[in-house]
Amino acid sequence: MAKLRRWVVKAGSKMVCDGGPLLMRAWMQQVALLRKKHGIEVIWVTSGAIAWAVSRTNFKKPKRSLPQKQALSAIGQPLVMDQYNLALQASSLLGSQVLLTAGDMKNATRRKNLQNTLNELLLWKVIPILNENDAVATEEIRFGDNDSLASKVAIMMKAERLVLMTDVDGLYDSDPNKNPKAHLISYCPRISKAEYALADRKAVSKVGTGGMYSKLLAADNAHQHGIVTHLVRGDLPSNLIQIAKGEVIGTQVGGRYGSKK
Repeated sequence: MAKLRRWVVKAGSKMVCDGGPLLMRAWMQQVALLRKKHGIEVIWVTSGAIAWAVSRTNFKKPKRSLPQKQALSAIGQPLVMDQYNLALQASSLLGSQVLLTAGDMKNATRRKNLQNTLNELLLWKVIPILNENDAVATEEIRFGDNDSLASKVAIMMKAERLVLMTDVDGLYDSDPNKNPKAHLISYCPRISKAEYALADRKAVSKVGTGGMYSKLLAADNAHQHGIVTHLVRGDLPSNLIQIAKGEVIGTQVGGRYGSKK
């Protein structure tokens, strides 16, 4: 039996919340096809717990204390997993929930236990769905955002590719919201100062903590370990299958441009 290739795919809060159950189902259909048709197993990283909780409660304050964030995360995480489980079941897949803090990866024993668990789940053809454990995480033990988490997991699990799904098409040479002539950068051999200069370090999503700058940091970190990263729009039909076929979408960082491997 040929050895399976391994990807880490991360879905941002805005995609999870705006796309909802239908988009989640489309994602999981692709995950099933990636394994069946392309020999690719997937570790999934998701955001959206706090945003989902805000949408289901009366808590609308933009500024939140740490206990409030933790409480919202505790409410939202099972809501998000409910939707993922429905999407998984529609494709005859089984999922698992794995909640992490940065401390789980910094501690050698816990890191090894995490690797063993994820490897065993993949061996059983179960889709690991990871998220930061915001219900207990503090500033000292946070990843910062799930782009960073996904990059670190990809490195730890020796993934071939990291796919960061967002609400834009990829990295542009200027802000497409301000410049209608902005061009999508389809390929970067690596992340340099020039690419970092194109992203607003302070920009964040209204419902998430990451922005393009955090994705470039994650891509840069992955590239240093030989992992190809794709920055793609999350609601594009068959985006993951297109990448598996070597089709050019979004922004590719590292690797051979348009290569399937």
